[in-house]
Amino acid sequence: MRPAIPNADDQAGREDNELVAKALRGEGKAFHELVDRHAAGLMRLAGALVGNRADAEDVVQETFAGAFAGLAGYRGEASVKTWLTRIAVRQAAACLRKRQRRGELARGQAKTERGLREAPGGQAAADARMDVMAAMDELSPEHREVLVLRELEGLSYDEMAAALALPRGTVESRLFRARRAMQELLKDYLADGVTRGKE
Repeated sequence: MRPAIPNADDQAGREDNELVAKALRGEGKAFHELVDRHAAGLMRLAGALVGNRADAEDVVQETFAGAFAGLAGYRGEASVKTWLTRIAVRQAAACLRKRQRRGELARGQAKTERGLREAPGGQAAADARMDVMAAMDELSPEHREVLVLRELEGLSYDEMAAALALPRGTVESRLFRARRAMQELLKDYLADGVTRGKE
């Protein structure tokens, strides 16, 4: 019988748990190492959820501040990555609510579109990304969250349920409705793509 091949995710999870335990014992470097391990992923997640880099940086900063403050409450029922994702999703939702109250969502969307135009890949690729981002902006926060977690972050249904503190069935039905909403929002774009393909 061949020995089991260690799972990289399991190994990373164990290392994360060890860092949490060290941080709880007062080893400051351990928490900084956790930050280093997860900052890039959380930045990508926050950027997809809030739509611009400045707000994403604030979300990530608040996520780590919240994690540090709540470190003693971490019980290990979910992975550290899932725990941090849950905090980041809450912080992103709070950021969007704040922007909505100040009427800044349209301005934030303009920043997103400007950044996409300057992205590499040519005008057609930038236009496609802008169409997708504009459609994402039209979604409810709940639908945007599940799409980002599944399609961009690649989380499993169980991981999404843990990150969002929802039953798996709710996550599955919400994702189904989110995908349908995106298809509806992008139907003209998709139809244009089919037409162009036939030319």
